[in-house]
Amino acid sequence: MLSSNAQHVNTITGASPDQETHYRFPTARLRTTLQDSTREPLVLVACGSFSPITHLHLRMFELAADYARHSTNFELMGGYFSPVSDAYKKEGLAPAKHRLNMVKLACEETSDRWDVDPWEATKAAYTPTALVLDHFDYEINTRMGGVEVRQGERDPETGMPVKRRVKIMLLAGSDLLKTMSDEGVWDANDLNHILGNYGAFIVERMGADIKKATSALSAWSNNIHQVEQTVLNDVSSTKVRLLLRKEYSVRYLLPESVVDYIEENGLYSRPFHRQGSTSVATGEEHAKPNWEKLLTQISK
Repeated sequence: MLSSNAQHVNTITGASPDQETHYRFPTARLRTTLQDSTREPLVLVACGSFSPITHLHLRMFELAADYARHSTNFELMGGYFSPVSDAYKKEGLAPAKHRLNMVKLACEETSDRWDVDPWEATKAAYTPTALVLDHFDYEINTRMGGVEVRQGERDPETGMPVKRRVKIMLLAGSDLLKTMSDEGVWDANDLNHILGNYGAFIVERMGADIKKATSALSAWSNNIHQVEQTVLNDVSSTKVRLLLRKEYSVRYLLPESVVDYIEENGLYSRPFHRQGSTSVATGEEHAKPNWEKLLTQISK
């Protein structure tokens, strides 16, 4: 069942009163009128840690946009990053405020089409992906009423703009799809809610067999779109964090504004042991790099 009101969305996900008062759904980059009235409007939502956001995260939206335009009857109206909250206990997870800032900087630097929604990231409790999609469905289809079919077209009886419901879909890499196909990893009801009611655009990731994962989810095959990477990109947040801990450059793996933000805020660096007022690095930091070991680590 799709969400139908604010009380439903906020009650089942535990939104705080403070968040309800100050939160505003971001619409500045959301197109609200179809360019082609014969197409079905689509909004993609990418959930994840984004610790930190990389060029591949941004590239996924571009690949999905090309796929939607050339291989489907969808018209992409917008795309949103929805970072997880601090309640999601994961190694290497920077505080939500920093992850939100980095995603915002990345979107502002690289595109005028993609945006970040702080709703999930600022919640005190962990929010399942199924409920995040309910949130977007409520904000766009219930509160906004969908998007206009044609600029200025109005219903002759009501005088209101003629609108069409927007299809909300998850955007993810094939590595996430693989976890969905593994028995016992995802709640069965959540999986049916995500893939049955919404669907997903799945972008090819190196090391994840997208066809094998899809075959295990055949019940929802009509709602799963497989998007190939036209140019393979294997960068990941995990690899970036490892490079940063080893004090290696990550420029050109991330947007420049994100690299600068990481440096300015000292994110992902290994802790120094303090002796008096002098910073003394451990022997591991000053040791000659073992490139074979490092490359093995970052390829996992």
